[in-house]
Amino acid sequence: MSEAALLQREAMDVLKQTSRTFFIPINFLEPTLRKTVASAYLCMRAIDEIEDHPDMKAETKRQLLTSISESMKTSFDAEKYRVLIQPYQNLLPIVTQRLADWILLCPPDVVDKVKASTADMAEGMAKWVDKDWRIKTKEDLDDYTYYVAGLVGCMLSDLWKWHDHNIETDREKAIAFGRGLQAVNILRNQEEDSERGVRFLPDGWEREDLFLYAKQNLAMGSDYVKDINNRGITLFCKVPLALANSTLKAMKIGREKISRMEVESIVADLENQN
Repeated sequence: MSEAALLQREAMDVLKQTSRTFFIPINFLEPTLRKTVASAYLCMRAIDEIEDHPDMKAETKRQLLTSISESMKTSFDAEKYRVLIQPYQNLLPIVTQRLADWILLCPPDVVDKVKASTADMAEGMAKWVDKDWRIKTKEDLDDYTYYVAGLVGCMLSDLWKWHDHNIETDREKAIAFGRGLQAVNILRNQEEDSERGVRFLPDGWEREDLFLYAKQNLAMGSDYVKDINNRGITLFCKVPLALANSTLKAMKIGREKISRMEVESIVADLENQN
């Protein structure tokens, strides 16, 4: 097996371990796009693990995220990155340790777009670490969810366009696509976040308001998919949206998440419909 093929296989293994929800739809994409989206997702997941880390000091998070953002704006230096994270090696998961590999996996003619999006995300995450995630208004929530998830939607739109120049998508709908998925995650993790002293609800908001926020953004996310005329990409987008909407319904009746069997059924139904 060539080094490139081995790296791609390892990337898919890490992707499966890191996010089964994302691993399922990525397999609907054609091989080159699948590899590219895997690379982009793993780059963003690598920095997300820093921002989200339960045991890392805020100053350390800010320093790492800011340094990564700067390095992504130039020619990323794998050795400098290794030195940067070395003191925190025992704290960081494999997806973060191997960030340089995920950049290497990305096709050369689109890697700069992936690096630029990851740099913006890291910079925004560092800003919210500095703010101690104090979300006071809906505008704050929009800003936070833009950096941690809306940017994913924008980056995916860039990749769709790179893959097929005929695909034109709406940026605001792309952002809402990411925001809606993130809002569902916030609802799912509310208790866990509360235990670490973080509350993602704006002042005066109740849990019901966040349900509405999630629904509105997921609805815009569904409109986003209507602009895409490519079966693989359409399925890739529809699966997480369907799973998120089903998870919202489950949480409404007191369940924490949907079952593996329900996930498989939703995916199979979407395949048959498309």
